[in-house]
Amino acid sequence: MNDLPAIRTRFFAFESDFVDSLRCIPMIVRFKLDTCRVKLQLADWAKFNYQEKDQLADMPCHTASEISIYARFVYSLVWKYTSSVPATLKSLEPSWINEEVPEEVNTKAHEWNCPGISESQWNRLEMLERFALVKLSRSGHEGRNFPRAFVEFGLNIAC
Repeated sequence: MNDLPAIRTRFFAFESDFVDSLRCIPMIVRFKLDTCRVKLQLADWAKFNYQEKDQLADMPCHTASEISIYARFVYSLVWKYTSSVPATLKSLEPSWINEEVPEEVNTKAHEWNCPGISESQWNRLEMLERFALVKLSRSGHEGRNFPRAFVEFGLNIAC
């Protein structure tokens, strides 16, 4: 994944109900965790102090060296608070990097009565926006944020 453009730190408006306190893991951190293949539990995240959470949002995680440093930092934080290490994610096949709209995204859009996303719309989105839509399309994530993200990313005026 390190052949992609670097991702700038960005918090989305649909995350505004928790981003000030960082009580939940924001998409920018989720993206970086997926990049370095670390599975961080919300319970572990909750133990980190605000400065550590903010640092995880701001730290670069693009080049091989940065990815390694980021992963080691996450491991050290989890160890510090839990005396355990986080799981490693299986090898990723990130659908958000493809030019084609992932089926799960359009399926979720239709569930919320949002129009499907065209390939040209998908390709105009920033990588972090694509990542967010894919993550919000999957079970286990707060689905109510999907239509909010859809609108925030300029894909439709309202869903």
